Amino acid sequence: MTQVALAEALDISASYLNLIERNQRPLSARLMLLLAERFDFDPRQLMADEPGGGVEGLSRRLADPAFEDISIDRTELEEWLMAAPNAVEAFVRLFDNRTASVDSDGLDVLDPIQTVRREIERWRNHFADLDAMAEELADELRLGAGDLYGAIAERLRVKHQITIRVLPETVMPDKLRRLDLHARQLQLSEMLDSASRTFQASLLLGQIEAKGEIDGLVAGGKFVDRSAERLFRRHLNSYFAAAVMMPYARFLRACEQTGYRIQVLQRRFGAGFEQVAHRLTTMQRVGARGIPFFMLRIDRSGLLSKRFAGASNAPLVESTHRCPLWNIHRAFERRSEVQPQLLALEDGSTWFTLARSVQGIGSGAGGYAPEFVIALGVSADLASSLFHARGIDLSEENAMPIGLGCPACTRPQCSQRSAPPKARALKFDERERGLTPYSFAGD
Repeated sequence: MTQVALAEALDISASYLNLIERNQRPLSARLMLLLAERFDFDPRQLMADEPGGGVEGLSRRLADPAFEDISIDRTELEEWLMAAPNAVEAFVRLFDNRTASVDSDGLDVLDPIQTVRREIERWRNHFADLDAMAEELADELRLGAGDLYGAIAERLRVKHQITIRVLPETVMPDKLRRLDLHARQLQLSEMLDSASRTFQASLLLGQIEAKGEIDGLVAGGKFVDRSAERLFRRHLNSYFAAAVMMPYARFLRACEQTGYRIQVLQRRFGAGFEQVAHRLTTMQRVGARGIPFFMLRIDRSGLLSKRFAGASNAPLVESTHRCPLWNIHRAFERRSEVQPQLLALEDGSTWFTLARSVQGIGSGAGGYAPEFVIALGVSADLASSLFHARGIDLSEENAMPIGLGCPACTRPQCSQRSAPPKARALKFDERERGLTPYSFAGD
């Protein structure tokens, strides 16, 4: 926009706007509200240029286990940002480089998974250009056929001269998908269910038709490590495939109509539970935002294999450990059942979560099919409209009090405690024993 047009939209003079742009006048709260109202602009984005992403960015980094024994509140962070912004920037750079490990040659190598995760979270896992392109493609495919898988297969055949062939598990015992360019075939394992077949076909279509947009996003990440670049590209390809299966506007409308009832969303869009869960973390289009969910995936050992914070700013995503009182661990025993739970963290925040087990494809060591639990969560003050929260009292007094894993938790006399908190000094009394073998200062 021109300066005059922007000034008119904000009901201020062009000369006053000019002073703001030259840092000779402050950006007042009133103008920030006008920006948010007139342009559907998220005021939090104005903090993006603060060192480390402002207080929220610092809070995410300080959730690292390295700082578990240090208690730093929000006020301290705000004062630090105001008093020493350059020192904050120095800390952020050092911390972000701390994820480096040393290879066999003694050279620093950035952890590609952490590098990619930072890039995804920088975008809040919402890529507007990919969504728009996928939505347009999905509408075009719907005009040709009601069956999305069939429409994608036909487009691949006619426009790109690639056919899809489903092969027996005995022919592809250790592969789910293979692109044979010599035969011009996308070969899929018969072990894939219908949702996974549609996803894989959509993935290939995106690799071909959205290549330019994805190349641009990958280049913008400025990855030094080749592995990180490829991991990010894989995430964007998967993002596009999911966006074709669950086009933004239609998916958001269905979410709002059903109260985000996941089973209905699965049926309506021909998607799996995990696919829908992924998609729910991406709904942050300007002017049409969905509820900001976070998502985790764990195995039976409790190891995290996926985590997306989206726009939730949930401490549960950043934490290295998880509390055993969170029902995410018990969901393995109640297969395919969505289990809700209201949680209260030590920082005073409350979260409504859903946990459900899912079964992977193929077989692992010993021939057992892989199992995971998917956890979705949202701030409790946003959960009242959810189908899965119906009949649940979302007030804080009804929440299960948990911590971010025993080493970071300072809740006293927890009988489930398996390790002392790193932030407290241990106390010993030979004459008595509490509910836990660990007593500590402040207990």
